[in-house]
Amino acid sequence: MEELWADELVRETGTHSNLDVFQVVGPDDTPDYDTVEPVTAEEARELLGTDRPTRAHVKDFGAFPRSRWVGRCAVLHNDRGKPEEIYFWGHSGD
Repeated sequence: MEELWADELVRETGTHSNLDVFQVVGPDDTPDYDTVEPVTAEEARELLGTDRPTRAHVKDFGAFPRSRWVGRCAVLHNDRGKPEEIYFWGHSGD
């Protein structure tokens, strides 16, 4: 990591990957460059019909609002409704 961030181009433009994420924003924060905004239960209910998304819902995640340079994440649940993994997506770079 030290060698990577020592590169001037990387410092100026980032890696165009999840290595550019430095903060997960809270519900009252405004997402900005280098952040990830979690899907709220309200968003999930409104756009997916459930507040416990599963892997089967990932195909519908394009419905969630997003911005360039800001990632999104959602907790995915198993078929028993238990949290199982965190799914990240978004678009950085060109």
